[in-house]
Amino acid sequence: MKHLLSTADLSREDALAILDTAEEMAAVSAREVKKLPTLRGRTVVNLFYEDSTRTRVSFEAAAKRLSADVVNFSAKGSSVSKGESLKDTVQTLEAMGADAVVIRHSASGAAAQLAASDWTDAAVVNAGDGTHEHPTQALLDALTLRRDWSAARGAETPRGADLAGMKVLIVGDVVHSRVARSNIWLLQTLGAEVILAAPATLLPQSVGRWPVTVRYSLDDALAEGPDAVMMLRVQAERMGGAYFPHAAEYSSRWGLTDERLKVVEGLRMGDADRRAIILHPGPMNRGVEISAAAADSAQSRITDQVAHGVSVRMAVLHLLLTGGPDV
Repeated sequence: MKHLLSTADLSREDALAILDTAEEMAAVSAREVKKLPTLRGRTVVNLFYEDSTRTRVSFEAAAKRLSADVVNFSAKGSSVSKGESLKDTVQTLEAMGADAVVIRHSASGAAAQLAASDWTDAAVVNAGDGTHEHPTQALLDALTLRRDWSAARGAETPRGADLAGMKVLIVGDVVHSRVARSNIWLLQTLGAEVILAAPATLLPQSVGRWPVTVRYSLDDALAEGPDAVMMLRVQAERMGGAYFPHAAEYSSRWGLTDERLKVVEGLRMGDADRRAIILHPGPMNRGVEISAAAADSAQSRITDQVAHGVSVRMAVLHLLLTGGPDV
């Protein structure tokens, strides 16, 4: 694996290798000394053309825990604001000795363009491209889901396990969500069943070709007994007020409200005496797509997702730059 551009490119074996390596990295992160020497002498560039907190900081922490040198690049205040192209920026970074480029860009396909070009020999990691994909977010979501699903099936460890038989409900603004797209492909690869629940205005026209079941009522979707509920952020900055009348109506029909939380609290994972879990990729619009009570409930795994992000990104950088699972 030379690059990580899309979860659709990952085989089941690739995905499990990343998740199993992430489990090893999580064990490292739990130690008093949270560092490994595996990427000593390597340089990881975080090339962010869009604002980010969780993803950029997570990649930075991951690289530093692997002893890599880190260069953080933000388009704001750089030569990009003076008209410098992506090609010229990347070639400048290449001249500085970049071994991996982690790129977030507003244009769908930017990461793939970079990987296919002769601008750099570095490994390319897609940290979000337009409304296309966000593969490491899907991987950390899968790591989070797998831990609970494995425990529900009585496994002593999640290592080596997939998500076969798990039913995952993804709710909300699918049309603008690169997280949803990456999750759909990865969850299918790992054997899970995916249900989408959203208003028709927030579903892409291509959804009929996706390996999912679509529901146009959140309450009907919850009645099908999902094992996990993933709420998506309402991306109002991409909407221009055109996709639904107002936030209160959206919350009433599509939000994980306090009332719907009671329904989720009654759901169990498979046949196990274990409650269904709640996920959100963040940042959250509390009171819109998710209530404060749901976000902070015992079933919420939202803070776990953030913690798992560092482990997954450590695993991805390690595998791309060393070519092996040994840590």
